Amino acid sequence: MDRLTTLMERFQLSVRMAPMAEANFLALAGEGGRPSQLLFFPHGEIVNDQGPVIMSARADWQGNENPFLSALPDKVDYCLESDASAQGLVRTICEEAAGGRCGAQSVVSKLGEVLMVRLMRGQIMRGTAEPGLLAGLSDPRLSRAIVAIHDHPDRAWSNGDLAEVAGLSLSRFAELFAAQVGETPIGYLRRWRLTLARQDLARGDRVETVARRYAYSSPEGFSRAFRKEYGVAPISLRLTAA
Repeated sequence: MDRLTTLMERFQLSVRMAPMAEANFLALAGEGGRPSQLLFFPHGEIVNDQGPVIMSARADWQGNENPFLSALPDKVDYCLESDASAQGLVRTICEEAAGGRCGAQSVVSKLGEVLMVRLMRGQIMRGTAEPGLLAGLSDPRLSRAIVAIHDHPDRAWSNGDLAEVAGLSLSRFAELFAAQVGETPIGYLRRWRLTLARQDLARGDRVETVARRYAYSSPEGFSRAFRKEYGVAPISLRLTAA
């Protein structure tokens, strides 16, 4: 079960070197100047009192649309002390940025994405006490249902179907999902479909096509749900993209 790939595919991640005034993604040095820690500040101002900065970058992951990013705490950290390969990635990024050679930004972006994936894996394993998508993905039972929703938003999921995927009784699944994620399973499914639908409309897909793609029984029903969520008709978003 892969809890990150669909999110990585649906929301574009970019990483570039940046001065501290613009940065939100740092690598810190430990003993002997070795890379020792990654810090990511997805929501606001950097607060670093943990060591000298050897890499400052800007990581953008479609924050206004990405439900995983919005569920992260103000600071996400990842220890590099026992991850020699990640230390090597930090060194390579710094060398590429300092060298100014052809293709350096492409290398920085790709290796920065690898570091971000490792940092996000660590945060999922650690979990959180706050209700939201991160808490749901951190639960080994709920994560199975959430990944099923992410990977197959076109299916006519019921609470019973998702409870079966999670390996829980219907009542326990509904109770646990609401407590951990902060909304009902069907509510989360509906919001995920509309998030993807908004992306598809923004690139010019037809309203009727998008409605069918995400299991709406009619374009009219889809349009009502979309307007309720975003305050605009889906056709207006498509016309803007055209």
